[in-house]
Amino acid sequence: QEEVTIESPTLLGISGLIASTIVLYSESVLFNTGCGLPAGPFGLVGAVEGISYLGVVGLIGFSLYTKIKTGSGLPAGPGGILGAAEGVAYLAALAGILVLIAQVTNYGYIPNAVPMEGGMCK
Repeated sequence: QEEVTIESPTLLGISGLIASTIVLYSESVLFNTGCGLPAGPFGLVGAVEGISYLGVVGLIGFSLYTKIKTGSGLPAGPGGILGAAEGVAYLAALAGILVLIAQVTNYGYIPNAVPMEGGMCK
């Protein structure tokens, strides 16, 4: 078994929790309205949303890599923050799958990442 070193588990944990919270909020808006978050001023809301999705995917990828290399997931980290971030990231991914199914079932389409002229979402 190899050892995986994490330089700053607290920072990774905090970042993971923030990203997962944004993703869960985005999924909630999508589930309730059929459209994702608006781009916001200068596209900042959309940018933060996109970076958060990438962060969640990255955290899950790192978790799976660690599981393969060490036989266990990420360490809990100080105060359990990294373990919490890992768990919430997996929860956000599961919620995303369920929202995707509901989106297709309830609305019949998946909104584009970038709003299109004449598209369902503005």
